[in-house]
Amino acid sequence: MLDLSFKEPEPKVIHGAREDWELVIGMEVHAQVASKAKLFSGASTEFGAEPNYNVAFVDAAMPGMLPVINEFCVEQAVRTGLGLKARINLFSAFDRKNYFYPDLPQGYQISQLYHPIVGEGEVLVDMGPGVARRVRIERIHIEQDAGKSIHDMDPDVTFVDLNRTGVALMEIVSRPDIRGPEEAAAYVAKLRQIMRYLGTCDGNMQSGNLRADVNVSVCRPGAYERFRETGDHSVLGTRCEIKNMNSLRFIQQAIDYEARRQIAILEDGGEIVQETRLFDPNKGETRSMRSKEEAHDYRYFPCPDLLPLEIEAEWVERIAASLPELPDEKKARFLAEYGVTEYDAGVLTAEREAADFFEEVARGRDGKMAANWVINELFGRLNKEGLSVAQSPVSASQLGTIIDLIAKGDISGKIAKDLFEIVWTEGGDPAEIVEARGMKQVTDTGAIEKAVDEVIAANPAQVEKARENPKLAGWFVGQVMKATGGKANPKAVNEIVRQKLGL
Repeated sequence: MLDLSFKEPEPKVIHGAREDWELVIGMEVHAQVASKAKLFSGASTEFGAEPNYNVAFVDAAMPGMLPVINEFCVEQAVRTGLGLKARINLFSAFDRKNYFYPDLPQGYQISQLYHPIVGEGEVLVDMGPGVARRVRIERIHIEQDAGKSIHDMDPDVTFVDLNRTGVALMEIVSRPDIRGPEEAAAYVAKLRQIMRYLGTCDGNMQSGNLRADVNVSVCRPGAYERFRETGDHSVLGTRCEIKNMNSLRFIQQAIDYEARRQIAILEDGGEIVQETRLFDPNKGETRSMRSKEEAHDYRYFPCPDLLPLEIEAEWVERIAASLPELPDEKKARFLAEYGVTEYDAGVLTAEREAADFFEEVARGRDGKMAANWVINELFGRLNKEGLSVAQSPVSASQLGTIIDLIAKGDISGKIAKDLFEIVWTEGGDPAEIVEARGMKQVTDTGAIEKAVDEVIAANPAQVEKARENPKLAGWFVGQVMKATGGKANPKAVNEIVRQKLGL
């Protein structure tokens, strides 16, 4: 566990026209389980298939078809729960959530209300050096996704695509512990990071594989502390739910707008109506979708087609033993083992592939230098080119060799950047490129001294100025480096220049 010796950030205060207000946010994050098959059928979950292509009979609710649980999806939910340090319930059961919608062929969704597979856990959300919010997880349950209604193919007809119907989802329900728009986005990003490390969800928000329902309410300062002491939700104010958010930026915008909307109503003497709302990113505002249904409106009852899930503790222990090193632990280790800054450790561990790449580069080398090259040169270039770490033209081995050449004094930092460009565009062994192209750094003090003498002899006026103002010695260093094609050892050049100028 990462020990930040952290303090919790101050709650975000919004200044209304008359009073100060604080935000209280809870989230329900829907994460698509990384599985090739659906939750209750063997149909493919491949994204981008032709409409209604990945549909089994049970997905389409054909008469007499019964669901069969996908054990791998259950395992993925358990892995996620363990990654969030949550309690795994050895007994869980499925329920039917009854409602009508055109893309829900059965007329109900198979979910878990009364006995979810995962109980209470927590997420530590970094909000800056030494600052973090601990967000409590209330539960994680698994359920099947609905299909998709398509309204823009015909002005008079709605089409239905059932490819997503039956895809396994994990619904991760938080306590109302989030206190601002930035924290909400950081919380979703942290969940995404953890699940990508675990391999339980790819976190692709553009494809709908990770989306969030955001519950927003406003209260007077101090009310949240009373809630934490008493458990009385009523002090937090009436909440509104913003559905199906699939962008971290839109989550922040929607929360900010919704909070200010509620404050304006309350300060004008009105009351907040509990309802479900949608966010319009084009207008930057939320709008009413429907009044909020409570749980009993869905007429939940135990699913008669599925037996309760009873899992063995030994099975859970085997899954726990197979978990990878998670982001918080990896970040703490990078800080201790490689001596990098907390910011750099955060960047390096943001993605598991990036962290693995860095470790291969840093193995047996200076950790800070490796971090500098990976973050500034490699990641900077990858971002510019729109590439992932897996698509990098420069391998960890090649980058490590470039760092070795710098450490041995064979090349300077400037030559190293030129070498990096060559390896990026042409490939090859960096050491062989240096030899073949004569890129080795000039370390012969005699040759450097000769170049310094020539520059000094050609610029007597600058010599006098440098002796009056030693800072101007840098001009001579630059001229020598230019004369040697950037190959002279900068440290040696600097020392010889100062010696020759009598500084």
